[in-house]
Amino acid sequence: MLSRAARSTSRPLVLALGSLASRQKHSLPDLPYHYGALGPHINAQIMQLHHSKHHATYVNNLNAIEEKYLEALEKGELLEAIKRDFGSFDKFKEKLTTVTVGVQGSGWGWLGFNKEQGRLQIAACFNQDPLQGTTGLIPQLGINVWEHAYYLQYINVRLDYLKAIWNVINWENVTERYMACKK
Repeated sequence: MLSRAARSTSRPLVLALGSLASRQKHSLPDLPYHYGALGPHINAQIMQLHHSKHHATYVNNLNAIEEKYLEALEKGELLEAIKRDFGSFDKFKEKLTTVTVGVQGSGWGWLGFNKEQGRLQIAACFNQDPLQGTTGLIPQLGINVWEHAYYLQYINVRLDYLKAIWNVINWENVTERYMACKK
């Protein structure tokens, strides 16, 4: 298990990989009413048992799972490849964001795998141009910058959309794609 100090030094890297590092531990929320408030239909003993024992167990299990997931991400091969090929996760994120925001009109920003070199690379494709067909890179992560992907919420501020998209990337899927390419 990594120490807190070790986790804090890698926090910027892990932050984007699931945003787990920036999260505080989950805690059992207080009920907005007294345990006996639902009586006589549901008595205080049942409410206390379900809230303080069962619900608390779910919260504790969630924290334990997130901790294990965080450790797996910190040790993960995808993260190591990103650090190897881009210097750090922050540099990777900055480069992919810059390339993607620079797409004129519609298209995609991509993280691709170069099978010949065994390395990750960033590319942009315009319109419907496929990554593998135009660059030879195997798609790992695509960021859609066709206006319909973000316009209703972010209007014409593509950079704000790109800053937000990092919070919803399915890193488990990206990792699976990366591991499949390495075979």
